[in-house]
Amino acid sequence: MAKNKKSYISQLDLIKEYFLSHPNREIPHPEVVDWATKEYSKRTKKVFRDPDRAVRSLHQKGFLIKVRKGVYKYDPDFIDNKDFDEFTPEQKEEILKRGDYRCAVCDLGEKEGVKLHIAHLKPKELAGEHTIENGQVLCEKHHFLLKEYKHKSLGKQFIINQYERAKYINDKEVMALSLELLEIFEKHGIDSHINWKK
Repeated sequence: MAKNKKSYISQLDLIKEYFLSHPNREIPHPEVVDWATKEYSKRTKKVFRDPDRAVRSLHQKGFLIKVRKGVYKYDPDFIDNKDFDEFTPEQKEEILKRGDYRCAVCDLGEKEGVKLHIAHLKPKELAGEHTIENGQVLCEKHHFLLKEYKHKSLGKQFIINQYERAKYINDKEVMALSLELLEIFEKHGIDSHINWKK
């Protein structure tokens, strides 16, 4: 199956990249917004819809210090990045490739006009790590549902989709792992509303 070759970077990653490359410099809001808007268009051929919101989000999450109105800075000595770290752009690309650029739940992708997100299998709140193994591809809708239902109702469907993909390419190791995981779901009655037969 042909894969989408276009590079992936989220809007937050792009804003973060700019501040990381200018540590300890007080950066006026318009400067980073202008750069991010042009750079996002250059890299993705898409329009950066709300760069202002992305900057505010990074400040609210504790990654940026607001020096004064409209001026932010990234101070590596002040910010504790351990809790903030997300998947790197390289990890996201690898997770997208592994997921065939399709949502793990509904199997839709960008070809169907669906915006894709990278999400944690085990959530950060439960000490889920920012690793490729703990990442999954979700569409915007199912990423929202995952947050609403705290991951509980999406795990089994993800494993089912992985099993079906592995079966399609005859990957016996992933098929065996998926079957073992599905047996655990059934043993504990987790996601019992999702019916599946081998």
